[in-house]
Amino acid sequence: MKKIKLNHAAAELVMQNKLRSTWRLYDDKDLSVNDAVELIDKVSKDPITWQVIGTATITSIIEKRLGEVLQADSPECDIQAVSLKQMQLYYGSNVTINTIVKIVSFSFSPLKEIPVIKNDSPRTYKIYADGGSRGNPGPSASGFVIYDNKDNILVDEGVYLGITTNNQAEYRALLLALQEVRRMNANRVDVFMDSLLVVNQMKGIFKVKNRDLWPIHDAIKQIIASFDSITFTHVPRELNKMADAAVNRTLDQATAQSRQKA
Repeated sequence: MKKIKLNHAAAELVMQNKLRSTWRLYDDKDLSVNDAVELIDKVSKDPITWQVIGTATITSIIEKRLGEVLQADSPECDIQAVSLKQMQLYYGSNVTINTIVKIVSFSFSPLKEIPVIKNDSPRTYKIYADGGSRGNPGPSASGFVIYDNKDNILVDEGVYLGITTNNQAEYRALLLALQEVRRMNANRVDVFMDSLLVVNQMKGIFKVKNRDLWPIHDAIKQIIASFDSITFTHVPRELNKMADAAVNRTLDQATAQSRQKA
């Protein structure tokens, strides 16, 4: 499915039913009327915090030179406020009044309105998550394993992150796992991690003092609000072996690929 990324302010307006269009100066997605797309909220500059807010169907596309756009073409936007200078600040100095702009209008279905599969039993999932950095900071990866309520493994995944810290890798593991169970339509989630720091920060026992973790922590808090209930439990490392294995497997693969390129 094609994706349209929105800045956080625009995404908030979409969620509040105040915005149903977006301007695209450089459309590399070949958008067309009746296309179904995912709308992405770029919560912060860090892509790991970006999240799907819902789906949309494109209802119309108006294509004009920037200098020829009329208020009637984009009634939700004050086009007088969208100056050429502002566009150049956002898209670069190559933008001129002759630059082609696409005004893409759409209908919107928020994520929470996605039809729920009827099931009398709670949609409960267990998450075991871990992160690791070889160097701290150094090459890092996140790993997570998701179980259903009968302890069947549904997801066993590792994600290479590049150069980052151990704490960031652990937080990203939690974020990635929560994003996955939300896509699985979870309503109850039990999280198990061997990082006492992350567990106690998510419980509110410890404050998040590291500013680099604030965007990820905020993104996690937003996802948590979509569940009926969530628990965080600290477990010893020996009870988190599957997630730890996913981390090391991913780091080993990244190291091997790096050596092959060298």
